[in-house]
Amino acid sequence: MRSARLSLALETGALDLPSDSRIAVYRPRIGDDLSDLPRERVTVLTGFKPDHDHFAARYSVTPAPPYAAAIVCLPRSREAARGLIARAATEVAPGGWIAVDGQKTDGIDTALKDLRGRVDLSDSLSKAHGKLASFPAGPDLSDWLAVPHRVEGFQTVPGIFSADGPDHGSVLLAAALPAKLGGKVADLGAGWGFLAAELLKRPTVKRLDLVEAEADALDCARINVIDSRARFHWADATTWRPETLLDVVVMNPPFHTGREADPALGAAFIRAARRMLAPSGELWLVANRHLPYDAVLSECFLEVRDVAGDSAFRVIHAIKPRRAKP
Repeated sequence: MRSARLSLALETGALDLPSDSRIAVYRPRIGDDLSDLPRERVTVLTGFKPDHDHFAARYSVTPAPPYAAAIVCLPRSREAARGLIARAATEVAPGGWIAVDGQKTDGIDTALKDLRGRVDLSDSLSKAHGKLASFPAGPDLSDWLAVPHRVEGFQTVPGIFSADGPDHGSVLLAAALPAKLGGKVADLGAGWGFLAAELLKRPTVKRLDLVEAEADALDCARINVIDSRARFHWADATTWRPETLLDVVVMNPPFHTGREADPALGAAFIRAARRMLAPSGELWLVANRHLPYDAVLSECFLEVRDVAGDSAFRVIHAIKPRRAKP
């Protein structure tokens, strides 16, 4: 979808590739085709680890501003989108162009409306249920830069999960956790550290691995969780491996890929937890009630039971991980 608009913009002359210097592409996602750009001069900038690793195999991912041009792949959060556009405006040399591209469902119309009146915005190019428009770098958009803020004593930033405070599911899970837990614990999809902070209130926890794919969220967790027992890992939880098998895995797994519900993502978290746990290990999980996790839980654990919840969420305790099939 994004490649269709980029190709059309280049074919029609709506965008002219600079003859030299680097082109930044901010937060593309796996599946985005950037092959219309000169590969040797593209720098991909994203804090989401699976996307980062995917593009790192093909492009430079080392920041090296100033850039001659940039493409901002619009995130869903309006504040995060503004912050990304403002960052591009500071990192592209004056006179270079900044293209803003996104699906209608991601708020591209709102983003372009916000830009009009502040920059010399081109006419928008519409294709594949989205739009692309561009403007010359130079205008000061620094008031749009994403600013960290404090919520209930924690630092968060716009665009990360539950940036406005602890989400209800995590609060339910924290309340259900026992006073004593095993010594080696991992928080998969740790976000900005709410569950980790709760886990570290338990003196029985000797080591806590916070595993989070979103760099901005993990940076907040490093500020929010000040404890020598905590270790921070910028990693995809579905592929991360602990140093040794764990006693406990705790998680509130994501279940969206972009805007689309993707229960397979949560199922991958559950299978990853099974691989990480010692034979006597246990999983503590919170999930929306509508998610079809019962089959994968039974596949991965001998004993599974609901221990808490409400009309929207289930808090699940699973023990005795089954040996993974080769």
